[in-house]
Amino acid sequence: MSGGVMSGGVMTEHEVSDRRLDDAEMQTWLPAIRFVQLLPQVLDRTLKAETGLKHAHYAILVTLAGQDDRAIPMTELAQIAGLSRSRLSHAIDSLEERGWVTRTSCSSDKRTLTAALTDAGRDLLRGAAPVHVAQIRELILDPLTSDEQEQLGAILTKLLPGVTAAL
Repeated sequence: MSGGVMSGGVMTEHEVSDRRLDDAEMQTWLPAIRFVQLLPQVLDRTLKAETGLKHAHYAILVTLAGQDDRAIPMTELAQIAGLSRSRLSHAIDSLEERGWVTRTSCSSDKRTLTAALTDAGRDLLRGAAPVHVAQIRELILDPLTSDEQEQLGAILTKLLPGVTAAL
C-alpha cells in the first residue's frame, strides 16, 4: 500500500482521504465523470427540443408507466427515480398542471400521497419514447459491441448499490 501506514490492516480515515488517484485510476475516473455530467444534459436538450419534455420528467413518467396503472407512493417514486422528495414534489406539480399525472391521498393512509400516470401522460410518453430510445441507442448502445454492453451493464449494476446507499 503506497502513501500510508495501515493500522491492523485497516486504513484510517486520514489515510483514505490523503490517498491520491494514480494515473490509471484517473484514466478511468475522468471520462466516467465527464460522461455522467454530460449525458443528462444531452438527453434533456434533445427531449425538450423534440417533445417539450424535460428528461427528469420523462424518467418520472416512465417510472409511473411501469407500475401497471397503480398509484405509487411519492416516497417510493422518489427512491426509484433517484430524486429528493422536494425535487420530486416540484416535478409532480409541473406534471400534474399539464394533466400528465394525478396525485391523490392513499386510501389506507390519507397522509401518504400517491402519483399515477394519466391517459394524456401515457400518450405523451408514447410520443417521447422513440426519441429517447433513438438517442440511447446512438450515444450508448450502438458504439458498443454486445459484449461491451453486457460488461457495462454488469459494472453499473455492481456500482449502483453503493451510490444508492450513499444518498
